[in-house]
Amino acid sequence: MPALLTTASVLMCPHGGTVQIISSNTRVTAGGDYLALSSDTFMIAGCPFVLPSTQPSPCMQVQWVQTAQECQTMGNFNLTEASVGLCLAATQAPQGTVLINSTQPRVAGQ
Repeated sequence: MPALLTTASVLMCPHGGTVQIISSNTRVTAGGDYLALSSDTFMIAGCPFVLPSTQPSPCMQVQWVQTAQECQTMGNFNLTEASVGLCLAATQAPQGTVLINSTQPRVAGQ
C-alpha cells in the first residue's frame, strides 16, 4: 500500500520548482503532520520553465487527476505516493506531472 502524503511531504514540479501544500485539514495527522487532501491548495514556487522564443511559463499549481480510491478524510480523498498530479502554468496549460520525492512512511492507504 502506498504511503499517504502529508503537509511535510516533499513535492516538486518537473523543472525543479517546489510545491507548498496549503491544507484545509486541521484534524487528522500522520507522523505529526496533517494529511494532504485532494481539495487542498498546492502552489509551486521557483519553477524556471521558459518555452523557446516565448514568455516564461512556470508551473504555478498542482491539479490532482488520480487520488486514493478508498481513503477519505473529512469527506475529501486523500493523496498517496501513487497519486498523479499535473503541474499547471498560470494559463492552466499542463507542464508535466508532479514529482513526489518523500513522504511519511508510517501510514498507508488506497
